[in-house]
Amino acid sequence: MRELHAAIVTGPTGAIGYALCKRLVGEGIKVVAIVHPGSQRLKSLGELDRVQTMACDLAELATLPARLGNMAADAFFHLAWAGTTGAGRNDMSRQVDNIRYTLDACKAAKELGCSVFVGAGSQAEYGRHDEALTPHTPCFPESGYGMAKLCAGQMSRAVCKELGMDHIWPRILSVYGPHDGKGAMIPSVIRKLLAGEKPSMTPGTQIWDYLYADDAAEALLRMALFGKDGAIYPLGSGTARPLRQYVEAIRDAIDPALPVGFGEMAFAPGQVMRLEADISALSADTGFAPKVDFESGIRQTIEWIKEHGNE
Repeated sequence: MRELHAAIVTGPTGAIGYALCKRLVGEGIKVVAIVHPGSQRLKSLGELDRVQTMACDLAELATLPARLGNMAADAFFHLAWAGTTGAGRNDMSRQVDNIRYTLDACKAAKELGCSVFVGAGSQAEYGRHDEALTPHTPCFPESGYGMAKLCAGQMSRAVCKELGMDHIWPRILSVYGPHDGKGAMIPSVIRKLLAGEKPSMTPGTQIWDYLYADDAAEALLRMALFGKDGAIYPLGSGTARPLRQYVEAIRDAIDPALPVGFGEMAFAPGQVMRLEADISALSADTGFAPKVDFESGIRQTIEWIKEHGNE
């Protein structure tokens, strides 16, 4: 078990990043949250004690040790990434930059005294498969985003080995919860239903695995404490069901009488039809087990969106 007294977190204002900061400070761990300059979501971190924020662009991560002065940290969680949605996913120059930023983060982590670097890989590294995803499932990424995540994981693992620092690479599937981006499927559907609008959907026959943000944060903390050096961990709930059932659960939590337009949209080209994590290796190494079922997590997410509106 590694000892954690202080941690660096990039990408702290999203669903996973915020939940991770909250979980870390709940354990008495000091957090330095690295935020994008001018972030409109920065104020949310003010709700958390023991979190110090620092504005720093991804392109400037190499300067973190100098900016932080004499601070020492034990773990570096690198969640920030540019070009995660829309056309940005296939902006190859931007994705290549993300690889360099990840390597900069590794070097900064070592200078700050970290013993472990935890990245944020993606299911997009795998491409399309018809079975649950394991650490050993072959990777055939189809987007620039997935290609860059795969390369960043491989290169950062090699750099950490050279630096004498442990490296852990979760491949994150679908995470939902408070502080999620508005454009993600779940918050988008919630907002439409709350407004009394009918969301247009695909038939919803995709088999999907959703994990609540607080559970994802618990998994990341456990990886930093107990994860094996060099490990790749698919991160999800370990269970999957048709996407239609998730959307129906959202609708039912808001108003069972509301209509949903299943089948009004065609599947996107290259649609992933099965996305499920095999978390057996993660559970064996770290003791992780999800605690929040979808119905409970979605009620908490709906209440957060009601309270925070368009944040």
